[in-house]
Amino acid sequence: MTSGSPRPLQLHGPRRQRGFGYLMVLFAMAAIGITLAGAGEVWHTAARREKEAQLLFVGHQFRLALASYRDRSPVGAPTAPATLDDLLRDDRFPTPVRHLRRLWRDPMTNATDWVLLKPGGRITAIHSRARGAPLRTAFEPRDAAFSGFASYDLWVFEALPPAPAASPNTNNGVTTP
Repeated sequence: MTSGSPRPLQLHGPRRQRGFGYLMVLFAMAAIGITLAGAGEVWHTAARREKEAQLLFVGHQFRLALASYRDRSPVGAPTAPATLDDLLRDDRFPTPVRHLRRLWRDPMTNATDWVLLKPGGRITAIHSRARGAPLRTAFEPRDAAFSGFASYDLWVFEALPPAPAASPNTNNGVTTP
């Protein structure tokens, strides 16, 4: 063979396996994509569960604030606030009272645009504007009424009922004459 003549075609060796490496990379990328899609779905569900837990916490804070406003109302004063700002700063007293530390955001909408239930012009309850279907099916006793609701906007947070007053004739469960 002279130096200027063409080389004979080789059917074995490194040139024959070139396409298999490329296919292996494609299959690996497809597997990684499928795994990441599954992980994304798990992350999304976990994030929704966290938002639901936060909504229940924030709703309970509003329940406590509405109950505090009602229970601490002076005689003759309204027992429900007209605005949410009245929960932040209650000027019915010589020293303003704070029934709520801050105006909480709705974790489902990430806004402070709560739906206020105002029969008679006074806030008696709040709920979220979110219409998504809840994932949660088991609730603490204080939220047991939410079981079976098909939407977050049905989770209405009203003031807790007032604590029963102690009878004047009892002393820690022992009756006095």
